Amino acid sequence: MEKKISYEQAMARVEQIVQALESGETKLENLSDLLREAKELITLCRKQLMKTEDDINKIIEDGKR
Repeated sequence: MEKKISYEQAMARVEQIVQALESGETKLENLSDLLREAKELITLCRKQLMKTEDDINKIIEDGKR
C-alpha cells in the first residue's frame, strides 16, 4: 500500500475483500493477493487507531493540567 488512504476507505476495502472471500467466487489464484491486501489494510487501520488513541490521551492529559 503505497498511497495514503483513510481509515474509512481501508475498512470499506477490507469489507469488500471479506465479501469476495465469503461468496466463494474468488479464484484460487487471487486468494493470496486478497489476503495479503487485507492484512496490509488491517495493519494500516490499527496504526491509525493507535495514533488517534495516543492523540486523544494527550489531549485528555493536557486538559488535566
